[in-house]
Amino acid sequence: MTGPNDIPYLLRAARKEALDRPPVWMMRQAGRYMKVYRDLREKYPSFRERSENPDLSIEISLQPWKAFSPDGVIMFSDILTPLPGVGIPFDIIESKGPIIDPPIRTMEQVKQLRVLDPDESLPFVKTVLQTLRQEVGNKAAVLGFVGSPWTLAAYAVEGKSSKDYAVIKRMAFSEPETLHALLGILADSIANYVRFQIDSGAQVVQLFDSWAGNLSPIDYDTFALPYQQRVIQQVKQTHPDTPLIMYISGSAGVLERMGQSGVDIVSVDWTVDMADARRRLGPDMGVQGNVDPGILFGSKDMIRDRIHDTVRKAGNRGHILNLGHGILPGTPEENAAHFFETAKQIDLKQLMAAR
Repeated sequence: MTGPNDIPYLLRAARKEALDRPPVWMMRQAGRYMKVYRDLREKYPSFRERSENPDLSIEISLQPWKAFSPDGVIMFSDILTPLPGVGIPFDIIESKGPIIDPPIRTMEQVKQLRVLDPDESLPFVKTVLQTLRQEVGNKAAVLGFVGSPWTLAAYAVEGKSSKDYAVIKRMAFSEPETLHALLGILADSIANYVRFQIDSGAQVVQLFDSWAGNLSPIDYDTFALPYQQRVIQQVKQTHPDTPLIMYISGSAGVLERMGQSGVDIVSVDWTVDMADARRRLGPDMGVQGNVDPGILFGSKDMIRDRIHDTVRKAGNRGHILNLGHGILPGTPEENAAHFFETAKQIDLKQLMAAR
């Protein structure tokens, strides 16, 4: 028989339990702001090697765990990692970011793709997640993550990062059948990948539809939301109890639509006041976030006050404290430590009573 102390704090928040403090982790908590990561990067300059060599990925995933003891330990990987298994090779160049060459531009190319078999193409992910579960035990939840179909399609069609998404939008508006075919393959592949991560040890999975915030609401309803739902419905058929989180950068205009995706928790970026997010999403939706990562360049008092403001507005049920985006390179490590320490010292009853 298990008691509440045997269940990671983050999972208890995902189940909407009333808690004494919010669980806390950070997006991109393993990465460039940490000296120990930069030192390892000097030795292993290839990002794909760092993320696809299980020993390196495990070591990097555990760096913030050893430094800060967050309530969530997220696998160090990349949202593009499953693409080669679909038939879309990519590379990541340190100064330029992801490169996909040739990009996917025609129906003929789409017809050459296949639905991902993660057992075949991503065995290292299983090793990473199984090992992380062993390392952290019940002291933290192990998180997996995936890219959502629209965002993966945008990378595949643009061939690289983009500021205006002109190429994929041209496809959306002039050759929608090609884009819908691509999105369907990606949705089924990502559903397989999420289930694979859960079977491998992930206790929570976060979906990043990072570029969907650039869509108008009508286009979000056409090209993003249906394929988010297609992923989540497939996952929930086989793993109904695993919490799923959705994050979109610049999501203020589509926040309610994120809640329609079927996820359990919406990760709110910092452009939305947390009280407004709670109101807009309704009482049954969990929330994550949403401290501006730039605050971590401020004073310790400012960091504390902003955390308290966010937590007070989020309430004592169904909230996971996080940043509204990934922690920024150059953030002082002592300020990241202060973020975690402040969160763990919160007395929610006292904080809520002080409103």
